[in-house]
Amino acid sequence: MRQGELLALRWRDVDLDGRTLQVGATLQRTRDGFAFTEPKTASSRRPVALTRAAVDALRRHRARHLEERLAAVVWEDNALVSANEVGRPVEAGNLLRRSFWPLLERAGLPHIRFHDLRHTVATLLLAQGTHPKIVAEMLGHSQIAVTLNLYSHVAPTMQRQAADAMDAILGR
Repeated sequence: MRQGELLALRWRDVDLDGRTLQVGATLQRTRDGFAFTEPKTASSRRPVALTRAAVDALRRHRARHLEERLAAVVWEDNALVSANEVGRPVEAGNLLRRSFWPLLERAGLPHIRFHDLRHTVATLLLAQGTHPKIVAEMLGHSQIAVTLNLYSHVAPTMQRQAADAMDAILGR
């Protein structure tokens, strides 16, 4: 998901039992405060299938989130998956400084941009043979060509896999 899509995600858009979520908004900072806006493109409004690990993490996060809500003296109920300590939207800069970059450091990973997570997921899925159309849908790209152009560096690996598949088909 794009950072703004993630920060706009509400619990009503998450189906933990069905292991999916629905991207339906993006959060933007304006001079008047936060604004929930339409996603980047029509195809950005999309369902996203969740891994079992993601569902488990979201269940734990929701339990902690409910505890924080009950303990809070003041709470603004926006039903956000990622809310600050008083229930308001999380500032993008705070997400990076307080959560994302420290997490990378603890994991011994290099300092990367948040958006690089999308690139990593797309590259890994394509390298594992996931159909580019599926990857494009997951990323919310309006055209499969966008995905293929952005991730063309994965093509040599995919070409080798295709050649190996033809060898298998031809019995070699």
